Amino acid sequence: MRDLRTPWISVRGLFGHAWLLSLCLVAFAAPAGAAPHVAFAARAGVEAAAAAAHSWSPDAFLVYVENDEDVAAGGVAPRWGYLYYSPWLEKCRIYSVRDGRIAVAEDLTMKFDAPPLAGDWMDSGAALDAAEREVGREFREKHGGALGTMLLMRGAFNEGDPDETTWTLIYTAPHAPSLFVVVDASDGKVRRTWRG
Repeated sequence: MRDLRTPWISVRGLFGHAWLLSLCLVAFAAPAGAAPHVAFAARAGVEAAAAAAHSWSPDAFLVYVENDEDVAAGGVAPRWGYLYYSPWLEKCRIYSVRDGRIAVAEDLTMKFDAPPLAGDWMDSGAALDAAEREVGREFREKHGGALGTMLLMRGAFNEGDPDETTWTLIYTAPHAPSLFVVVDASDGKVRRTWRG
């Protein structure tokens, strides 16, 4: 379970309890003995999310990606969330993709004006590899930690170039401050790390 006390922006945090409740209802709706869901890298869910977003509003563009379930080795997760913004509607809509299909689709009730992600962003596996090489693996081994969150957005957590699309990886540990790792989503370089 993620530590919601950490000072970072989360789409799930933006939605509040209603969003979490809807995800829980979907998660527990699967029949007993159902086959496990197939984990996939973040880019693999974009096609399904984009198709749904463009049927909602043709001008919608992707502004945010986050894992909706635990990320495993290789940067794969059984479910990813994709946030789209429509300038025409002046609204955001989140799509949670699992098994190649939309598992949850919900409007974001608060204003969230965000720039579009760069189109050439690296996939979650490459971003995870970069973070692990730089500091992630050492943090996990030293503190018994784990990767809790991967989020992709533009204009956050990178003071050097706030227009850059970056992955932010958040590692947590039971008895140590969380580790934040910002990876440039175009070249894979770690731009910033901090504990908090």
